[in-house]
Amino acid sequence: MAETLSNLAHQTAFFSLTWGNYVMIVVALILLYLAIAKGYEPLLLLPISFGMLLVNLYPPIMEEGGLLWFFFQLDEWTILPSLIFMGVGALTDFGPLIANPKSFLLGAAAQFGVFGAFFLAIALGFTEPQAAAVSIIGGADGPTSIFLAMKLGQKELMGPIAVAAYSYMALVPIIQPPIMKALTTEKERKIKMAQLREVSKKERIIFPVLVTIIVCLVLPSTAPLIGMLMLGNLFRESGVVRQLQETSSNALMYIVVIFLGTSVGATTSAERFLKITTIKIVILGLLAFAIGTASGVLLGKLMSKLDGGKTNPLIGSAGVSAVPMAARVSQKVGAEADPTNFLLMHAMGPNVAGVIGTAVAAGCFMAIFGVH
Repeated sequence: MAETLSNLAHQTAFFSLTWGNYVMIVVALILLYLAIAKGYEPLLLLPISFGMLLVNLYPPIMEEGGLLWFFFQLDEWTILPSLIFMGVGALTDFGPLIANPKSFLLGAAAQFGVFGAFFLAIALGFTEPQAAAVSIIGGADGPTSIFLAMKLGQKELMGPIAVAAYSYMALVPIIQPPIMKALTTEKERKIKMAQLREVSKKERIIFPVLVTIIVCLVLPSTAPLIGMLMLGNLFRESGVVRQLQETSSNALMYIVVIFLGTSVGATTSAERFLKITTIKIVILGLLAFAIGTASGVLLGKLMSKLDGGKTNPLIGSAGVSAVPMAARVSQKVGAEADPTNFLLMHAMGPNVAGVIGTAVAAGCFMAIFGVH
């Protein structure tokens, strides 16, 4: 009887977990609190943190044959990030970008954070493929971060990279406003922008097709991301496949988020996550995101000078890819300066451009390293 009880006791997790597992369990509980109590990007943070909790309570769940291992194969094959992009395209109105093509410049400016972090990562001892995978965090685009990490063969770094990318997406309302306010004057924040022109249905249909052709001709390796993003938007704008648009932007997207979030969280087992490398990745990601935000705002200031004060520099911060959170932050900071100011639709242009820009930056890295 005593032996039976002893065997039973040793089957519990108390005898198999390390101190690192307990640390990660605490981290998972903190992230769950932030997702549920504070509402920080709960659709992403809740499944990620619960996946983190599961893998540190029961590590075999992520070993070959385990439940979350099967989920992770869809990440490794880059299926889930591409499907997320299709859902984003189906949800997002590209009209503000079409109405104000200058927004492309603001989305491109935000990529300075990505390429700046790339060189910083090399200086910190990362290999070039590792540095590329880490630096894309600066775009605040989780699916692209996962996509590039897998394409560059950085499976071991995927956990810290994905968690950092999604964490910064969730923390956009906290990270961006101090940078935006530090780089702009109150007068600049109060600038009211003219109403955007009406975009015709023909323009809305041609745009995703044209972008797909141009980008994929120049950088074919971006086809899974750009192609799915534009396909989702074509579902939305064509008006002839309402069922596909509703499915890709709702049911399918939420199913993908469950698989993606839990499997990403499950890559954060203690032995993989609790390393000096993880700290470097988190710091580099934050620097990249801050530089991207600052670059967008500074270009916005320059555009404002050149067009006689018609551009509010705050919309430049939306050039990072966190759709639509970054655009909402531009609106919020502008409204704090002047409650009658409405910047949301203007900020959506750079925001959409940032999604495209980050995918293009990922394609550039893949082209540099000969990855298809």
